Amino acid sequence: MAMRAEYIWIDGTQPIPYVRSKTKIVPDGTTEFPIWGFDGSSTNQAPGDNSDCVLRPVFSCPDPIRGGGDVLVLCDVCLPDGDLTPHPSNTRAACVEAYEKYADQEPIFGIEQEYTFFEGIAPLGWPDNGFPAPQGGYYCGVGSDEIFGREVVNAHLEACIEAGLHISGINAEVMPGQWEFQIGPVAAPLIGDEMWLARWLLYRIAEDYIGPKGMPISATLDPKPVAGDWNGAGCHTNFSTIAMRESFDACVAAAEALGAPGKPELHIANYGPGVELRLTGAHETQRFDQFSFGVSDRGASIRIPWQVEKAGKGYIEDRRPNANVDPYVVSQLIIETVCTAASK
Repeated sequence: MAMRAEYIWIDGTQPIPYVRSKTKIVPDGTTEFPIWGFDGSSTNQAPGDNSDCVLRPVFSCPDPIRGGGDVLVLCDVCLPDGDLTPHPSNTRAACVEAYEKYADQEPIFGIEQEYTFFEGIAPLGWPDNGFPAPQGGYYCGVGSDEIFGREVVNAHLEACIEAGLHISGINAEVMPGQWEFQIGPVAAPLIGDEMWLARWLLYRIAEDYIGPKGMPISATLDPKPVAGDWNGAGCHTNFSTIAMRESFDACVAAAEALGAPGKPELHIANYGPGVELRLTGAHETQRFDQFSFGVSDRGASIRIPWQVEKAGKGYIEDRRPNANVDPYVVSQLIIETVCTAASK
């Protein structure tokens, strides 16, 4: 007997990488998955005259689409040098290094992934001409005049649960056709592993659905899918260390560390292409070129939830990352910035 292992990896396309996958047939009951190769010249990861790249499995889970004993196998990309040196496009390696350096502080993350469904060239549920009613009733709404794509969202939620991912919630977002799912709380690099798998599942499941106009539904992480007076799409990142989970002062210190000289610019530069289109100071954002933090302030760069202040301990929320941010990069940067400051 044999089983199907869907090898999934992140390519080298810039400025926004794609998720790629292909199927390997392995013996039934396999738990240690072998390395595999692929044509890096077709994924912007190698030249045509030296095109081999290596897939190294780093995480596996049940395949909720094929079912049975089939599995999803997330891989990082390595060079074909015999030493499995991380490929330059491999951002997971730096994330692992940052976590291992500060593992004693027990950093954990919860990431809120916003995304937008499209049918053709327009967001799902939008009229052929003009715009829908202004924002207001869509957020966590109910009813066919407010909500578009719920069947895809529910199928994605069920798939994430069946895969064993740490999915912790879903909700409709502020713009019609826009949704969110949350992964965590988990440590790095697992937060990035599960986020990339959840994204792959979202794209793959949407393939099976047709919209009311008769065209396929797709999901996009575009941070500003519609220009004008419409919310963008973010990837709000919640973070804590053991000290923060025990002290409100440590939460404030973490927010201050993220605002230290040079740090806002470093983070913004790595929080996803088009971040300046979304972080305008409107639509529940702080401007990309300004930094602030505050309790219960969704217009701040860093929000400290009201219940954290009340409890005197907890976590902070970095509201700046784009929907298209690399979760390995955002978790690496937050660990390095906050944990380095805390260790001084």
